Amino acid sequence: MTQLLENTVNYWPLVAQVLSIPQTKADYQRTVTLLDELVDIVGDDESHSLISLMDTLSLLVESYENEHYPMTEVSAQEVLQSIMQEHSLQESDFPEIGDQQKVLGILKGEQQLNTQQIRALSTRFKVSEMVFS
Repeated sequence: MTQLLENTVNYWPLVAQVLSIPQTKADYQRTVTLLDELVDIVGDDESHSLISLMDTLSLLVESYENEHYPMTEVSAQEVLQSIMQEHSLQESDFPEIGDQQKVLGILKGEQQLNTQQIRALSTRFKVSEMVFS
């Protein structure tokens, strides 16, 4: 057995508490808490010695979330309707899309948002362009 593996075996009971794949919600919460603490410690320092641990914990959290909280596909039309409801907006409140008829066409699924409209909506509502794609 190499020295590296021997050290790993010796320290694994401690390390496993941090680096094991979350199996339960409690495991997941523990991993998220550890990750939050690491983010506070590491901050924006890409050269910090703990950055790889932070990246690893992020992957473990992402894996758990993908399995237990899968994202459902929503259309740009549904996103736009949700934004309208959330912000109490009317069809006439979207100059970045066009006139009221254009907005209605998108809401009815008769038209699609173009790249320029997506970019403008993304900027206005401070969300990723992917939300509308």
